[in-house]
Amino acid sequence: MDRPYGISDFAFPSRWDRESGPDLVERAGQGSRGDREQSETGRGKGSNSTRSRDGFDRPVTIYRGRDREYSLRDSEVHTLTDLGKFRVVPEDDLVRFGYQGNYAQMESDIRSLTRQGLVERRTIEGHSSYSTKVLNLTKDGHRLVERAQFVSSRQATYYGLVKPKEARHDADLYRLYQKVAREIERSGGKVRRVVLDFELKKDLYQALSRMRPDKDPRYERISIANQFDLKAVDGKIPIPDLRIEYEDDCRDIRRLDLEIATRDYRPQGLGEKAKAGFHMFARQQDHAKLRRVLDTQEISARIFAL
Repeated sequence: MDRPYGISDFAFPSRWDRESGPDLVERAGQGSRGDREQSETGRGKGSNSTRSRDGFDRPVTIYRGRDREYSLRDSEVHTLTDLGKFRVVPEDDLVRFGYQGNYAQMESDIRSLTRQGLVERRTIEGHSSYSTKVLNLTKDGHRLVERAQFVSSRQATYYGLVKPKEARHDADLYRLYQKVAREIERSGGKVRRVVLDFELKKDLYQALSRMRPDKDPRYERISIANQFDLKAVDGKIPIPDLRIEYEDDCRDIRRLDLEIATRDYRPQGLGEKAKAGFHMFARQQDHAKLRRVLDTQEISARIFAL
């Protein structure tokens, strides 16, 4: 079955290559946090106003948890939902995209959230001397996000960290989402849901476990893959790092499957992801190696700048 979308559906592929620098600072279609704070109302019991470190009075809403109350600004609610959707978000990316470069406001919010036991700050290590500070929800933070219905019932949320190697990889998903979601908004679309590979794997493996033994497993896998808008490749069903479900300008629901390729990918695995039709993104320093790997397999998939 052909995929329900293609890169040719969009007018912005060239911008994915060009706009990977510091100028890409807008949060897709949602404006700045200051704008949202003026236009949105909270779901809590009551609100008052406090003066933050950035010098502005910002309203605070009281939300009831299971056994305590939390005082949250609207910007803090958005931070909680971002962390919940993506599990782990680098502080630098949160400042850049979530707070439009306003470090003082971000720092004020994170201090408040960590003091209330809703968010954790961690440092994860990477290649050579690379390390980055990241944020994630605590169990209490996750419970509040679900209890207060900060996200729709269809949107999965997470807390805590996964294995360090996976955390380094997943830390790039928030930046990738911002990059692609901005272009979806520019083309007249609206993001409805993000799906991480954790969720897709869980649902897919459940379906595979129910395969009937009297059926041909090859055709059963193809049928199950189609149910999830995925492709079976050489008997396997590759799963993307990130799926974005969005409504296009004609109100049709579409999906984009995105993959972050790294220098650690095995050639076979990289080839399977490309054959599955995922849109491939990578850091600039990894492009040459990944391109050589794909060329040896005669795969012409394009690799976009992360």
